[in-house]
Amino acid sequence: MASEAAPCPPVVIRPIRPEDAPVLTEILQESAEMLSWRLDDHENTTVTAGGVFLVGEANGEIVGFVMARHVVDESEVIYIAVRRSQRRSGFGAALLAAALKDAEAQGVARVFLEVRESNAGAIAFYRKHGFAQVGRRRAYYRNPDNDALLFERKLTG
Repeated sequence: MASEAAPCPPVVIRPIRPEDAPVLTEILQESAEMLSWRLDDHENTTVTAGGVFLVGEANGEIVGFVMARHVVDESEVIYIAVRRSQRRSGFGAALLAAALKDAEAQGVARVFLEVRESNAGAIAFYRKHGFAQVGRRRAYYRNPDNDALLFERKLTG
């Protein structure tokens, strides 16, 4: 029987700060299915207009983050990542909810994201949270080569 992670302790959602970059990189390194960013890419996100860049903390430790960008009435989730040891505990859901709330407050009507076709866990997560597959990008990812599935969620705010 597979063990489930403990329920998520209270999570504090706050904006990403430049000094969070090393922890964000560490969390990404635990996520082999995600593309690698350089450390300075994370530092630059804190000054990018038109988006939401949040971390989730529990017990004073960063457990995950979400990055999304808004353009007019659409948003794209760039990354959502949670420490491997904290997955399936509700942190990802809390981060996604915060990003969607921000998008709605900014007048966003539709949120998009891409997922590796082979990432069954992420696909199930996004479907559970109201996203539907609306397209496919052939051979989008490398190392290993994989299609990207395009998902969309309409907001009703």
